[in-house]
Amino acid sequence: MDQKNFSVPLSLRDIQVTDDFWKNEMELVRKEVIPYQWEALNDRVAGAAPSFCMRNFRIAGKMNREKAERGASYEAPKYTFRGFEALPEDPEHLEDKFYGFVFQDSDFSKWIEAVGYSLTQHPDSALEEIADGAIDIVCAAQQEDGYLDTYYIINGRDKTFTNLRDHHELYCFGHLTEGAMAYYEATGKDKLLKAAERFADYIYNYFGAEEGKCKGYPGHEIAEMALVRLYEATGKQKYLDLSSFFIEQRGTKPYYFDTEGHPKESIRDENGLRYAYNQAHLPVREQDEAVGHAVRAVYLYCGMADVARQKADESLFDACERLWDNIVDKKMYITGGIGATHMGEAFSFAYDLPNDTTYAETCASIGLVFFARRMLEMRPDAKYANVMERALYNGVLSGMALDGKSFFYVNPLEVNPTACHKDERKFHVKPVRQKWFGCACCPPNLARLLSSIGAYAYTESEDTLFVHLYIGSTLTKRVGATLADVEIRSRFPWEGDVEIRVRAEGSGFKLALRIPDWCDTYRLEDAQQYTLSEQNGYLYITKEWGEEDTIRISYPMEARLMEAAGAVRETVGKAALVRGPIVYCLEEADNGADLHLLSVNPAGAFSVIAEELCGLQVNKIQAEGTRRAKEKQDEALYHPLRPAVREKAALTYIPYFAWANRGENEMQVWTRVE
Repeated sequence: MDQKNFSVPLSLRDIQVTDDFWKNEMELVRKEVIPYQWEALNDRVAGAAPSFCMRNFRIAGKMNREKAERGASYEAPKYTFRGFEALPEDPEHLEDKFYGFVFQDSDFSKWIEAVGYSLTQHPDSALEEIADGAIDIVCAAQQEDGYLDTYYIINGRDKTFTNLRDHHELYCFGHLTEGAMAYYEATGKDKLLKAAERFADYIYNYFGAEEGKCKGYPGHEIAEMALVRLYEATGKQKYLDLSSFFIEQRGTKPYYFDTEGHPKESIRDENGLRYAYNQAHLPVREQDEAVGHAVRAVYLYCGMADVARQKADESLFDACERLWDNIVDKKMYITGGIGATHMGEAFSFAYDLPNDTTYAETCASIGLVFFARRMLEMRPDAKYANVMERALYNGVLSGMALDGKSFFYVNPLEVNPTACHKDERKFHVKPVRQKWFGCACCPPNLARLLSSIGAYAYTESEDTLFVHLYIGSTLTKRVGATLADVEIRSRFPWEGDVEIRVRAEGSGFKLALRIPDWCDTYRLEDAQQYTLSEQNGYLYITKEWGEEDTIRISYPMEARLMEAAGAVRETVGKAALVRGPIVYCLEEADNGADLHLLSVNPAGAFSVIAEELCGLQVNKIQAEGTRRAKEKQDEALYHPLRPAVREKAALTYIPYFAWANRGENEMQVWTRVE
């Protein structure tokens, strides 16, 4: 691999998002989500599941103070280890012990990461003061040796790193590092970053290929990509080496997780492969199918891509490419959702994509976006950006209500509220968004992604600015010793018109514009004045820029019905409506109950209607179709086949991400075709 062809994200300090659509999402995060989540982290949201996150840090800090006051003779109390310590019957009298899931610390880390990104776009001294206070609480919990995980600090350090498969210390470290980096880059304050680096040093001294070091690796991945980010920030080779060790050690035999004394997993194939749930069944270079817990999987693939880029490792990149293709070609929903089954929040087998029992965790779509950008950094191929766009506008945004005050963990493609309440096979599917979750990974994950959206829209190499997402922004491109100012105006996702203004007199860099896969052509105004070429789905524009140049390009957005491959049994005879990057759905609020009786006419007209939906201006689409007449209530359960009676019906589609904002009602993405 030639590192000269690699690109990197622009610093968020060099980007100001001005886009009407995404600025609205970012402002929701800034004004609603970040303050709300701070209250949730402190257990101050009425009716929401308690977090215990900041409480655990306070208890750990209190134990440190008591140890310092009492001297070496002090021994921390020992508690029973569990995966989740539930709220006692009397929540007013909590004991000084750990409550919540073993990974509860990470909720703070994702929150502080979102805060950091938000501050780069909108400085806020009051929010920064709150964040500084939170960082003080977290850092007070750190041990003298650098260890920082409240589950074991409170429960007893004697079991540190004894259950890597399940107990998430390295996962919490990864999020801590990501959050610390974001806050440092936004504010220049390094207290949390120094704490993360001390923890990283502790981990480096504990794990590795050297004699006497532990040969384990994370059960829930993310430390791998966090260590690469720490390496990029500090230049310390040991962090890249540790990330590489975790990746190369994973899946080798004898299995490390066997040494931890877990009950043996059932062997389901002749090779005796185990730990597929953790993507530890095979060495990563031998993996070619996405398996196991979907979030863990894409986080691992991100770490693999990061190491492949840093080391220009073609073999490791090829493994990433195989896994990417397996996800996108066989295991991804049309919304960009991944992880089809609630059993283990996991990937299912190829083409198994049920709509009404979908899992498609919000975090998994977010992880897919992370993976896509990393692949783009090594190879500017529009296939990665097309999926990134699809996931962002659909599988990710559906995870948050339009007012930013409630969230989905699971993102189904078909919902019958009665089934959600009465069928335990669908209890994981919620017909309305929730205020918060005991396992609250998704809301803060959303906040950190949406606050840093500019880092996914663009990357740059020495001579090229890549536009992967058409998000209205002003940005600065470094060209040698000079700076070029670029302004992008876009009507996405509702219309495909884009205007790009370049102020870079005397500079000769290329613009690489993604040609979306949802349009068959594009129109570039005054194309003759540019040197043009197309490669891997990007239009490269070369020009000696003047004092100000304006590029106008348009990508036609047409409503089109999409079908899935015949191997997807759940969608045979059905179609989904897509326009531009937006996937649409039918909702009971517009179409009445019993959506399963509706059919869409593929030869009919589609009308785009701009309307307000719960305060947001959106495009609805009206389509021609029919409704099958309901049978009489006394109709026999089974009876001879007879022609169905159908009535004409106007079908109203809304953007999938906007469903469930008007109360509990039915929804479906895939509709029968007449």
